[in-house]
Amino acid sequence: MQKIKSLMARQGVKSPQESMTDLSPVENFRIPSKEELREMREQPVDPQAEQEIINSIEEVYFSGDSFDMVRHELEKLPPELNLQELEEYRDKLKRQQAAVSKKVADLILEKQPSYVKELERVTSLQTNLQLAAVICTNARRQLSLAKEGFTEASLGLLANQRRRQLLTGLLKSLRTIKTLQRTDVRLSEMLEEEDYPGAIQLCLECQKAASTFKHYSCISELNSKLQDTLEQIEEQLDVALSKTCKHFDVTHYTKVQLAYTLLGKTQTAMDQLHMHFTQAIHNTVFQVVLGYVELCAGNADTKFQKMQYKDLCTHITPDSYIPCLTDLCKALWEVMLSYHRTMQWHEEHDNKEAAPAPDGNDTAGSDESNRSYVKKKLEHGLTRIWQDVQLKVKAYLLGTDMSNFKYDDFIFVLDIISRLMQVGEEFCGSKSEVLQESVKKQSVNYFKNYHRTRLEELRMFLENETWELCPVKSNFNIAQLHEFKFMGQSRSPSVSPSRQASAANVTDTSLFQQYYQGGNPFEMQIDNKEDEAEDVLASNGYESDELEKNVYQDYDSDSDVPEELKRDYVDEQTGDVPVKSVSRETLRSRKKSDYCLNKVNAPILTNTTLNVIRLVGKYMQMMNILKPIAFDVIHCMSQLFDYYLYAVYTFFGRNDMYESSGLGLISSRLRTTLNRIQESLIDMEAAGENAASHGPSEERKEKVPSPHLSQLVVLTASGTLYGLAERVVATESLAFLAEQFEFLQPHLDTMMPAAKKPFLQQFYSQTVSTASELRKPIYWIVAAKAIDYEQMLLLMAGVKWDIKEIMSQHNVYVDVLLKEFEQFNKRLGDVSRHVRIPLPVSNVLWEHCIRLANRTLVEGYANVKKCSNEGRALMQLDFQQFLMKLEKLTDIRPIPDKEFVETYIKAYYLTENDMEQFIKNHREYSMKQLTNLVNVCLGSHINKKARQKLLAAIDDIDRPKR
Repeated sequence: MQKIKSLMARQGVKSPQESMTDLSPVENFRIPSKEELREMREQPVDPQAEQEIINSIEEVYFSGDSFDMVRHELEKLPPELNLQELEEYRDKLKRQQAAVSKKVADLILEKQPSYVKELERVTSLQTNLQLAAVICTNARRQLSLAKEGFTEASLGLLANQRRRQLLTGLLKSLRTIKTLQRTDVRLSEMLEEEDYPGAIQLCLECQKAASTFKHYSCISELNSKLQDTLEQIEEQLDVALSKTCKHFDVTHYTKVQLAYTLLGKTQTAMDQLHMHFTQAIHNTVFQVVLGYVELCAGNADTKFQKMQYKDLCTHITPDSYIPCLTDLCKALWEVMLSYHRTMQWHEEHDNKEAAPAPDGNDTAGSDESNRSYVKKKLEHGLTRIWQDVQLKVKAYLLGTDMSNFKYDDFIFVLDIISRLMQVGEEFCGSKSEVLQESVKKQSVNYFKNYHRTRLEELRMFLENETWELCPVKSNFNIAQLHEFKFMGQSRSPSVSPSRQASAANVTDTSLFQQYYQGGNPFEMQIDNKEDEAEDVLASNGYESDELEKNVYQDYDSDSDVPEELKRDYVDEQTGDVPVKSVSRETLRSRKKSDYCLNKVNAPILTNTTLNVIRLVGKYMQMMNILKPIAFDVIHCMSQLFDYYLYAVYTFFGRNDMYESSGLGLISSRLRTTLNRIQESLIDMEAAGENAASHGPSEERKEKVPSPHLSQLVVLTASGTLYGLAERVVATESLAFLAEQFEFLQPHLDTMMPAAKKPFLQQFYSQTVSTASELRKPIYWIVAAKAIDYEQMLLLMAGVKWDIKEIMSQHNVYVDVLLKEFEQFNKRLGDVSRHVRIPLPVSNVLWEHCIRLANRTLVEGYANVKKCSNEGRALMQLDFQQFLMKLEKLTDIRPIPDKEFVETYIKAYYLTENDMEQFIKNHREYSMKQLTNLVNVCLGSHINKKARQKLLAAIDDIDRPKR
């Protein structure tokens, strides 16, 4: 078939018949003749039969084009030929050939349209190829003409121009290289001018240029040199950055930050900055302390520079402690101010950069990331830097034992640290726990030592106190003492008194704003004592009306004196809370009962009292600055009061006759208080023989020996009413001290920690409030000795009571007793010439004397062996006469123990049953008095049997007491 197609291609398109006739006989099959074709067409067509004929053809005929069918058939002939067989075989081959020819003809006819179409495409392609060949030929001819006429001449010109451009570029490169070689000089000049951004910019540009010309051999060495120069610039830049830690300069810091931005190391710069601040704090404090240590050490060979800071702090002398601390805080303030201004610079810089909205490119995102990092780093650094400052100051504070410092010096130290804590709170909102703990530790140590010394001083004061009146002005109050000036000043505890005036003007601004442009919050001077001059002492004990008027004008106009203080001292005569108004009747009675020579009722206090009040003021100043040790301070304040109260009781009130008097002079509360003070505060072993041989134990260190009354104070002379003046001064000064404590209670309550407030409440309810109760036992001793009660008993014993008729005249003992009272009244007046006797004191004295007199009367009546009804009437007459005369001498109403006497006299008339009930109900009478009552009644209206029964009832009452 392939041969047929190739043959047809060579001869052109012909009809199938023509094509067949053109086939040469050498081909592999013979073309049938027309007759044969006709026969074939005439033969019936049976496709199946035709297919079977084709299938019967040997396979070898389909093997390939090189197959020689004639030879193959000839080779198949047998040795002996048979014509008939040959013809039969020939006919078979003809049939096969005819079937194949017919099949081929059918296929050719079937594919002829496609064949014709394909031949047309081939013809068209052949035509196009011939046209392309013509075009190519023409183009080559034209190119040959152009080459000869144009290209060879023009390209020569272009080559020369290119060479010229190359040489120009080379010249420019050589000039640039020359400039790069001279860059070092300019970089050095810029670094000396501290133009770090310009130097870095120039260096980076040179590096970029060097990178461009790196193909030149001379540039490789220059590039390495530029890299070294850039590293050198970074080192100098780091040094410049460290300078901002102590003295922040906006221009300088702006240059440094711009330089780091050009280097692309903003975050690294921030890390370095914090490291420099930490180093600056360490170096600053070390140099300050080292300077003072070397200055104080003189020519000592000790190598202080090699010491650790903590060890160096222990070599500070007490004299240089405060100046060194002040300089230390000043230096640390400069560092913190620099950090504060650094943060402020970044905030302003960030606001300026954030104002123009970025387009969202990568650079803007990187800048935002850097700003966020810097902001977080700076905020975190606040706490770290303040922590470093606290630790350095803590090491300094704890390096010296301040327990022996002067009070004013220690307060000044506290003031400085308090100001530093205020700086810390404004710097990073810190409560400065490290500083507070250090200050608390030193303060407790100092305060315990200070308080122990003050207690010893107080004992010395008390033992040398002559209990004479300290002449103060009539309107004296504690606000006039400079120790209490801080209470009238509305200032933060952290502001020193010396800077109060300036602090008042800047209450609304922080320290960093106040000292932004200059100055230092630690440039404080110790308080000027001239500003605290006091005018509390009177020119003499008794002020004239004019002087008093001037004094009132001076102090009443003082706005620093609280209104409650003015009101608190209007009435000094009473120990109770002052009333708002005083009636005329009371004033009239005071003219009689208040023993004083002048109208000005000045407070009664001693030098020791004034000293205690000043100590309380100092303690409160310390507490005001050091709230963490408020409880310790208040506890020590309570000990001052306790010791004063115990001393007054020991000197003037201790007496073994209290219980036997039956008057209940010491209440259970007062007795409990005195026992508590003795157990917790008084060192009872100090006076013992072994006290000197054995060192004081830790428990005894907190105690004070019991004070002894000065030998100059005489309490046994009847002419002075047994030291009544001293007793009045001592007792009323204690009451005055209690009033001051009462006034200070609200202030102390605000300072006391919530957990410790019950202690304060207990101190006031069980100790301070009992001060006025000491009047009873102290003045009882005077009352017991001022009147001769024994003489009255002797006079009563000589009276005959078993009379038969009613008497109209009272007995002589009543007149003698009244004369004793008149003498007592006169002596009270004499004492009041030296010391004003307030109304409560005179009332207590009169009450004690009257009670003792009444009880002496009952005792005298109980000594009667025989008595009639008329005798009892005489007793009543005597007692009524005594009351009538006594009421003219005193304003006390009702007369104390009046019922005690009247009830005893009237009990004589009771029946047996009533007497038994009387014995059970009236325990205030002694067994002797009740027994005498029963015995005297025997025979009058009580028989012997009833007497035995009543005596048995008295014995039953007495048995539990044994």
